[in-house]
Amino acid sequence: MTKKKTGIWFIGAWGGVSTTVAVGLAGLQKGVAPQTGLVTSLPMFDELPLADWDTFIVGGHEIRDFSYAEAARELYQKSRIFTPELLDQVDDLLAEYDKNVQPGTLINVGRTIEALSSARTRESHGESPAAAVERIQTDLEDFQNEHDLEHVIVVNLASTEPPVDLTIIPDTWNELGELLEASEASPLPASSLYAIAAFQAGCSFVNFTPSIGADLPALIELAEETGSLHCGRDGKTGETLLKSVLAPMFAARNLQVQSWVGHNIFGNMDGVVLNDPINKQTKVRSKDHLLTEILGYKPQSLVSIEYIESLGDWKTAWDHIHFQGFLNTPMTMQFTWQGCDSILAAPLVLDLVRLTQFERSRGNAGIQEHLACFFKSPMGSCSPEFAQQFEMLQQWVVDTLE
Repeated sequence: MTKKKTGIWFIGAWGGVSTTVAVGLAGLQKGVAPQTGLVTSLPMFDELPLADWDTFIVGGHEIRDFSYAEAARELYQKSRIFTPELLDQVDDLLAEYDKNVQPGTLINVGRTIEALSSARTRESHGESPAAAVERIQTDLEDFQNEHDLEHVIVVNLASTEPPVDLTIIPDTWNELGELLEASEASPLPASSLYAIAAFQAGCSFVNFTPSIGADLPALIELAEETGSLHCGRDGKTGETLLKSVLAPMFAARNLQVQSWVGHNIFGNMDGVVLNDPINKQTKVRSKDHLLTEILGYKPQSLVSIEYIESLGDWKTAWDHIHFQGFLNTPMTMQFTWQGCDSILAAPLVLDLVRLTQFERSRGNAGIQEHLACFFKSPMGSCSPEFAQQFEMLQQWVVDTLE
C-alpha cells in the first residue's frame, strides 16, 4: 500500500536553514546522509511509529529569486557546508522541491528583509492583510491537492522580523479577524499572517524563529477552533542551549551570578538582517530572558549580535560569566561556542516536523508543550531549564507508548 505523504512548507524556503533541511532530507530519502544530530533517532524513539523520511515532500514561500541548488552551493563555497558529492546526489530532488516554492509576503517584515525581495515578490507589495492570508492559504491548499498530501506542516524559518506592538492586537480571534478584514494596513507581521493562513487551511504551524508567529492569544484561540497543532518560538541551537544547561548549575550550587555577557558573531543572511537594529531587538529579547527565569533574579546581562561577513554560516559565541562564591569570593567562567548555524538548526527542524506529523496522526491539536526543549521561548507553561524540558519530552514518549 502506498504511504500517504506529508508536506513540509517552509517560510523562507531558500534560506540557509531551509536549504540545509532540504539537502538533509533529500540525503536521508536517498540513504546517503547519516542521522547524527537528529533527536528522533535516539533509542528512546525506537518504538514510536514515526513517519519514514521518504513520506515527506518540500514546498514553501520565499521573497528572493533563488533555488535550492544555488543556495546549497553558495553555502558550500562560503562556509564549506556539505560536500560536492552529496549535492550531486540530491540535485534532482532539490529541483523537484523548487517547483513548489511560491512568492511570500512583505507585510511588516522590516526594511532590511524587504530590500532582499525579488521583482516577482514585489508584485504583491501593498496587498491588504486579508488578501495576503487568502493568497497564502490558496498556495497551501494547492500544494496539498497537487501532491495528494495527507497533511501540510508550515515551518517558519524566515529572517527575524521587527518587534510587534502587542497593545494594538485584540486578544480574541473574532475581533482580530474583523480587524484584518477591515484594514488595509496590517497590525500583524508576516509570520502571524502565515500562521493564520496555515490554521485556516488545516495545516500545522512550527515557528523556529523569534518572530511572533502564532504566539498571540487570538491565534492560540484560532488554532483551537480549527483543531490545529502548533509550537515555537526560536530554535534553541547554540549559545542559549548552553545557557539553559549552565545557569541551573549556578542556581543549584547557590553561586550568585553577578553578570553574564554573551557576544555573538556570524556572517550569514540572518546576520545581514540582524545587523538592522530594529530586527535585532526581537532576537536579543528572545536570547536574554532565560537567565532571570532560571536564576530567580536578574543579573546584569548583555547580549550582542554582530554581522561579520567573512564568517559565512559559522557562528562564534563568547560568554563571560562573573559569579560570587563562598565568603563573597568573585570568580569567572568563560566559554566559546563555535558551530555552523544551519547545521545545528536543520536536524531539529526535521525532528519537529516528524513529531508534529505523529501528533497529527493521533488526532491531537493545540500547543505542543512537550516540544519545549527545542525552543528558546517555548509556548505554553514549562520550566526554562533544558534538562527539565527534555524530561518532558521523555515523559511524553513514555505516556504515548502506554
